[in-house]
Amino acid sequence: MIFQLQGVEFEWDEEKYAANLRKHGVKFEIAAEVFFDPFFQTGDASVGEEKREYIIGYSFSEKLFLVVFVERGIRTRIISPRTVSPTERKLYEES
Repeated sequence: MIFQLQGVEFEWDEEKYAANLRKHGVKFEIAAEVFFDPFFQTGDASVGEEKREYIIGYSFSEKLFLVVFVERGIRTRIISPRTVSPTERKLYEES
């Protein structure tokens, strides 16, 4: 699936989308909004040899999410979004 938000292209696997929605209740379209939070925080979320990153930020509806993603050329591939843990919230708020 390819999704465009404010001129930026995001992509994801439809099966992963459905599984993540059942598990965490977060739509990937909403998760993409955190990339537009001016105060977002990022870090390394690599697994094995695949370079992955995470971003913590607020959606347009002011919910704080953590999104694991990879850069794929001109697109950002969303792997897994979820609501932040208390520790992750503190990390965001203290930076």
